[in-house]
Amino acid sequence: MTDASDYVPPKIWTWNKPSSGRFANINRPIAGPTHEKELPVGRHPLQLYSLGTPNGVKVTIMLEELLALGHKGAEYDAWLIKIGDGDQFGSGFVAVNPNSKIPALLDRSAPTPIRVFETGAILVYLAEKFGEFLPTEPSARAECLSWLFWQMGSAPYLGGGFGHFYAYASVKIEYAIDRFAMETKRQLDVLDRRLAESKYVAGHNYTIADMAIFPWYGGLCKGWLYGDSATFLSVHEYKNVQRWADALLERPTVKRGRMVNRLQGEPSSQLRERHDASDFETKTQDKLAAE
Repeated sequence: MTDASDYVPPKIWTWNKPSSGRFANINRPIAGPTHEKELPVGRHPLQLYSLGTPNGVKVTIMLEELLALGHKGAEYDAWLIKIGDGDQFGSGFVAVNPNSKIPALLDRSAPTPIRVFETGAILVYLAEKFGEFLPTEPSARAECLSWLFWQMGSAPYLGGGFGHFYAYASVKIEYAIDRFAMETKRQLDVLDRRLAESKYVAGHNYTIADMAIFPWYGGLCKGWLYGDSATFLSVHEYKNVQRWADALLERPTVKRGRMVNRLQGEPSSQLRERHDASDFETKTQDKLAAE
């Protein structure tokens, strides 16, 4: 094994030079807003400020699922937050999510608007608000929440670990890529073994655990994340994850959820902002380009 650097950490770390890699322009060691910018507000009860990354897709899938069940209170406006441009550091966004990460949700249906941030919290909040996709029986509820928080704790090793060093880092470091590739494959094996004995992640029924896990691990296995990482990680080996991901992709709600706030892929798959159900038919990028 070769080491790409002779770097020796100083006794005390200081931020004295810009970081490198794809997201260097937005990385910094302090929180808070960098500029004043209010968030737009639409006409629906729920205001979502997001981007079509795996974390953003979790919530838009949930909202589309709720709407498909007839919950009119789940109508939402989805506003685009371009994290590469630093939109998440605007004062309005920081007021909704002090951690400056997408997505952030503002529920304006109450007399005093309720902010919700972190995707696990948003999914639980919506599940409890509408009484859907989170079991109430104690054992089933515990299983669902356990897998939901498995995703919350595990995916940073996939994204910020493997994804960063494999696809985004300015220097390819063998040790870092090996370390996080091994952990990502271990996680895929955990999920594959679970899905060998269960139709969905938390049991027989489709839940918020599936919605949280699918955009990351389903996306990895379908080849949507980090260039040719699917080949690198031999994702075809995880037959049960593949079966489960294919089943979720058959759901129209999942298809719609994947389109919202999306900036990449076929223009017909990109609905950069969503303010009405009809937008899926009339306001995708291919339709707007033809006007």
